[in-house]
Amino acid sequence: MTVENVYNCWIPKNKEVNELAQHSDCIFCKIVSGDIPGAKVYEDEHVLAFLDISQVTEGHTLVIPKNHQENIYDLTEDDASHVFQAVPKVARALKQSFNISGLNMLNNNGEFAGQSVFHFHVHLLPRYDESDGFAAKWHTHADDYSAEKLQDIAKTIEANIQA
Repeated sequence: MTVENVYNCWIPKNKEVNELAQHSDCIFCKIVSGDIPGAKVYEDEHVLAFLDISQVTEGHTLVIPKNHQENIYDLTEDDASHVFQAVPKVARALKQSFNISGLNMLNNNGEFAGQSVFHFHVHLLPRYDESDGFAAKWHTHADDYSAEKLQDIAKTIEANIQA
């Protein structure tokens, strides 16, 4: 099955995209430009949100900046602001559209973290119940960190915050 057959809702070709930073080999940039189809749920001047082709859960949506930035380390503060202004709008629409019990917001940065498309994106995963096909498991290591060790870690991070 081709991508063209998966989507019955096409994002039209966007002639104004040429002004944006695009990568010709990036599938998300191709969706932004309209060169390949996508099931758009939200769009403004800076952001595009569309259904993830994998649909881990029904309504699984990606929110991306239209400017190509590989990951959160490259993401400009302006584009971060635009993306995270759109995220609650899309999340509320998902809540109104489906009978969801919750929502996971997920972002992977780097191959080791599970990033497979190297264009910054936020996954919005509607949650229905325990059998909906998605599970995030966290293991606590709280016993390994004293209050002093946590303060040392915090100071290291704080020292590397750039304005």
